[in-house]
Amino acid sequence: MSTAHYEVVVVGGGMVGTALARALGRQGRRVALIEAHKPQPWHVDEDYDLRVSAINRASQHLFEHLGAWSGMRARRVSAYRRMHVWDAGGAGAISFDAAEIGEPDLGHIVENRVIQEALGEGLEGVAQYCPVALEAMTIDGTQVRLLLTDGIELSAALVVGADGAHSRVRALAGIEREERPYGQKAIVTTLSTERSHQDTAWQRFLSTGPVALLPLADGRCSLVWSADTAVADGLMALSDDDFRLELGRATALCLGCVTEIGARAAFPLVGSRVRPYVRPRIALVGDAAHTIHPLAGQGVNLGFMDVAALAGVLGGTRREVGGLRVLRAYERARRAENEGAMRVMEGFKQVFGSGLPGLAWLRGQGLALAGGIPPLKRRLASQALMGGHFTPPTKADQG
Repeated sequence: MSTAHYEVVVVGGGMVGTALARALGRQGRRVALIEAHKPQPWHVDEDYDLRVSAINRASQHLFEHLGAWSGMRARRVSAYRRMHVWDAGGAGAISFDAAEIGEPDLGHIVENRVIQEALGEGLEGVAQYCPVALEAMTIDGTQVRLLLTDGIELSAALVVGADGAHSRVRALAGIEREERPYGQKAIVTTLSTERSHQDTAWQRFLSTGPVALLPLADGRCSLVWSADTAVADGLMALSDDDFRLELGRATALCLGCVTEIGARAAFPLVGSRVRPYVRPRIALVGDAAHTIHPLAGQGVNLGFMDVAALAGVLGGTRREVGGLRVLRAYERARRAENEGAMRVMEGFKQVFGSGLPGLAWLRGQGLALAGGIPPLKRRLASQALMGGHFTPPTKADQG
């Protein structure tokens, strides 16, 4: 059997991997994308998917650069213009409004399927191998050889692992992964409430984990309730009526009673990071390189900024794409920001999840202080909006 040769092979055709394949394809590179599962199509008459992402402005700019944002908007996106965060253990609260920083919104809630499908529409020129998985990989001085589970053989100057937290590329490359189980699960569902969500993202910090109501365009909310594992298991075992009552208590009825609730799902929360992000002819992006607590919804946005950074590094060099010097430039651009985000999220989890005497008062004072200083509040709102700095990837022949 003959071997198909590519400049870059991206393993993992989820949101991050598809975005990277699209970005590199637009640079004129010979790219292949490998994905084990066929994408689930999106239909306008279907209900909202349980898995949604809070897309910040930096990720939106990447989608615009890739020509995918209009496709997402044509399907279904939900802008939120305000954010309200408060502490169940004290009187502290803070609110942000896009108008205060001269912006039309603070971000968008977008179903993962919508992101996936819109990005997948622009893969002309990218060879797609789906559904098929990576079986084996051999790295030598000039190329990487890949064997797929259907017997097809590929080779590439660079292989990028975008295949999730349990990355096959990472394992075959011998890159170590450090896990930090958070002892929590996230419960997700779609629900209706008595009162309008007011285009506002609501988040309340409980001692057992944060609960968030994310506004959807049809007036409902997407729920992300992160709770200690035993608590989450108990909540998942409740009837819909009892769960609605518990959720009302958890959110302090900020939108009135929960009137309807859809199917629920729960998944464990684990923080992770790898060292290093790159090896000769190997790079890791997205969840293959790092995962963080979802309390600020930044996980997938960090992955999209990995895409922008790697595409930018590859597009801005005349060097051979699999060379370690080139790939280390990508790692330097992303490691500090990703690990900083992990530390911040873990810090929030510890501070707001602690029952130490007096800490609730300190949390309340901190929130009140931040909310009472307009320049600081605007800066926090701007950071929540952007989440990172987006630099458009350049063409492959520049630099």
